[in-house]
Amino acid sequence: MANIYAIGDIHGCLYAFEELLAKIPIRLGEDYLVLLGDYIDRGPDPRGVLEMVMELKESFGDKVIPLMGNHEWMFLRYLEGTWRETYLANGGDVTLAQFTSEEGVLDVPEEYIDFLAGLPLYWETERYIFVHAGLKPGKSIEKQSYKDLLFIREEFIYSDYDWGKRIVFAHTPFRQPFLTPNKIGIDTGCVYGGELTALVLPEIDFYFQPCAK
Repeated sequence: MANIYAIGDIHGCLYAFEELLAKIPIRLGEDYLVLLGDYIDRGPDPRGVLEMVMELKESFGDKVIPLMGNHEWMFLRYLEGTWRETYLANGGDVTLAQFTSEEGVLDVPEEYIDFLAGLPLYWETERYIFVHAGLKPGKSIEKQSYKDLLFIREEFIYSDYDWGKRIVFAHTPFRQPFLTPNKIGIDTGCVYGGELTALVLPEIDFYFQPCAK
C-alpha cells in the first residue's frame, strides 16, 4: 500500500530539501510525494529547488504532486507585470536574481513558466485535502477561491469547521507541526531558522531537517 509523504514550504532551501528526501523512507515512484508549494523566494537557491521539483515530477509522474503556493502565484503575476512591489517585499528578489543574466536581463525559460502555471491548487484523497494555505470555513473545496487556497491564515487555522476530510497545509509557519482533529500544518519555518518538515500518512509521523548546513 502506498504511503503519502507531504513536505511544507521549501523557500529556496535546496540543501534541506535534498537532505530531507534522503532521510525519509519514501519509495519514489510507488509512494506519493505531495509538495505544498512555496518552492521559491527568500532562501539561498530558489531556482535549484524549482528545478529539482520539476525533475521529480518528470521522473515520477502522477506519484509526485507539486501544488501551487502563493509565492509561485506572485512570481507569475510579477512576470505579467502586476503584484511587483508585493512580490519583491516577500523575498522575490532572490528568485529574480537567479533568472537574471550578467547583462541585467530577466530570462525565465518558458518551460518553467508553463510548469508553474500548471500547478494545481489542491490535491484530494479519500481522507485528506492537501492545500498550500487552507480553506475558508463553511465552503466546500469546489467553492473555494484561489485567494483563500493560497493566502488564508487565521480564519482557517482557528476554525473547527469540518470539511469531511483532514486538511494538510503549509504557508503559516509554526515551531512544530500544528495538529488538530481537522487539520495538520507542516510549515515549520525552515527558511526562518526552523526546520523543513515531512509528514508521513497514514501513520502521522514526521521527519525534520534544518535549513542550513
